[in-house]
Amino acid sequence: MTVNAGHPAAPLLRVEDVVVEYPRKGQPPMRALAGVGLEVAPGEIVGIVGESGCGKSTLARAVTGLAPAHAGSVTFDGTPVGAMGRRRRASGLLPLQMVFQDPNASLNPRRTVGAQIQEVVVARERALGARRGRRDPETAREAVEALRRVGLPDGAAEKYPHEFSGGQRQRAAIARALASRPKMIVADEPVSALDASAQAAVANLLRDLSREEGIALAFISHDLAVVGALADRVVVMYLGRVVETGTVEQIFNAPQHPYTQALLAAVPVPDGTGARPRALTGEVPDPGSPPPGCRFHPRCPLAVDRCRTEEPVLLKAPGAGPESEVACWVAQAREPAPA
Repeated sequence: MTVNAGHPAAPLLRVEDVVVEYPRKGQPPMRALAGVGLEVAPGEIVGIVGESGCGKSTLARAVTGLAPAHAGSVTFDGTPVGAMGRRRRASGLLPLQMVFQDPNASLNPRRTVGAQIQEVVVARERALGARRGRRDPETAREAVEALRRVGLPDGAAEKYPHEFSGGQRQRAAIARALASRPKMIVADEPVSALDASAQAAVANLLRDLSREEGIALAFISHDLAVVGALADRVVVMYLGRVVETGTVEQIFNAPQHPYTQALLAAVPVPDGTGARPRALTGEVPDPGSPPPGCRFHPRCPLAVDRCRTEEPVLLKAPGAGPESEVACWVAQAREPAPA
């Protein structure tokens, strides 16, 4: 997959043909990822979108080493993620951090947020060969500074997670990730559990941190409006596969895949016309028993016979931008628009 033209450096993260399966009693395994490829360059913001059940969260867990890949490979900063042992994993993947959807689940309710951030600082220093403990004044200072960077006051370090609002808890979770001095953050639906004002604040915080500090960001969401305001590039997933990828401008202005077009049509647009969003019809099929051919064809208004029998692969679509790829027989056969 092509790295964004605005980020010409070698990929920081490379995902190649990753398959992740979950066993099911008495049924075929659920293939949550069915050969996914992805690249993220240093400092790039990639939005990963799709309906619930498309494999977004499984991809986040596979990328960070939390879900084992049954096939394919994940490489972060030149190091194979899946090949790491448990002891090495804690230090070797410190520059690759994850922010989960629910900060209530990711933060320890029995420890202050300052103590939890100090643990990350100590782990980072030990990975570098330094001997610094949690009682070291510099460790405590770093925890306070991490919380300040995400907009929380100095006294926040002494508080427990339940003493914060939802948006503040998510900020504390981001501060903990920043304490590792990450090269990349994988954010799995980080704003979906928050109210509207907190959603905007946390999304803007992640964008600003990425822009100011050069941290790569994989932002996973079902909300295309948020992704459109945040990302450099968009990856669209459906039923465990990538069906389209391109820059934000390409995806939002000239979507190639009928699924991407349907997702965008479902986004409310406050343009004063009174036009209502159009909901995508049909249900996502069982990942354990996907339809033959193109996985989207049972719901696609443009499906042709080939779509029902042969699964498409990601290719550049005629007339689309240089960073655009689509897995759709109809789009790939479309005549380029006249210049």
